[in-house]
Amino acid sequence: MSDANATTQPSRQTLAYVGLVLTPLFWAGNAVVARGTVEHIPPLSMSFWRWVLALAIILPFGLPGIWRHRQVIRQRLGSMIALATFSVAAFNSLLYVAAMTTTATNIALINATIPIFVALLAWLLLGDRTRPIQILGIAMALAGILCVIARGDVSVLTGLQAQPGDLVMVAAVFSWGLFSVLLRRQAVPLPALTFLTTQILLGTLILAPVYLLDFLFFSGGFTLSKGTALPLIYFAIFPGILAYAFWNHGVHSIGPARAAIFMYLTPVYASVLAVVFLRENLSLFHLLGGLLILGGLILATRTGRRLHRQPVTALDKGEPND
Repeated sequence: MSDANATTQPSRQTLAYVGLVLTPLFWAGNAVVARGTVEHIPPLSMSFWRWVLALAIILPFGLPGIWRHRQVIRQRLGSMIALATFSVAAFNSLLYVAAMTTTATNIALINATIPIFVALLAWLLLGDRTRPIQILGIAMALAGILCVIARGDVSVLTGLQAQPGDLVMVAAVFSWGLFSVLLRRQAVPLPALTFLTTQILLGTLILAPVYLLDFLFFSGGFTLSKGTALPLIYFAIFPGILAYAFWNHGVHSIGPARAAIFMYLTPVYASVLAVVFLRENLSLFHLLGGLLILGGLILATRTGRRLHRQPVTALDKGEPND
């Protein structure tokens, strides 16, 4: 028995590390593919059909759990709708809107500051104590965001000339921060798969009327082809389902603090992918802003576990992974 356990444990941890290396790659790919296809697929169409496909894939596995836990879902429906609005519906929709007017590199760098926004909102809304070293880290990361938004030029900020996409991306990470704080405040006692399936279902229903309005009066939708279908399939499977599954497996196997370190790979992956596939240019302000954000994240997350990004599937047996 001991030999079997010894064999199983390393293999479980190996799979966890492999999954944690792939997860930020999928998140980075989300920004890069969105930037590369946003001219062919309107952002709200991209978000809506991504979740429709993800729902079609996961529903056969999650529906039995939804039926078993229907009483809990009915009782906590208000909380579930709020969580689905800020995570499934708003976050990726705003990210795809941002991709219209900013680079994949900027999206990934700003996205990497999610723990900072979680820390700020937890302090404001939950009264979490913030230590001096965390305050320093938050200040550094925010300075990094301003550096990226200003493109290294202070006059961009003073003259209100920032790229709209950068500001929309800030709204996206703010939305995820609200989701993370609400997830802690209003934990819903559901198994992870049931929670994720319910969130995707509710988020898709919330997105549906917004998508229809955009389709009818603004964007007019898109032409379905190999060039538009493949990105949607990628969005649904890789950042939509696998990233969350790999992330949770990693958190459960090696712990949230060690797993959170792998988040720092996201802007690195995105920068490389953007240069290779989108021919984006990396500038000095990307390096400076990235270093400030990375240093700030390390300082802000080293003294507590509550600041780490929580995935949509963060509930397992009713307990948030913080």
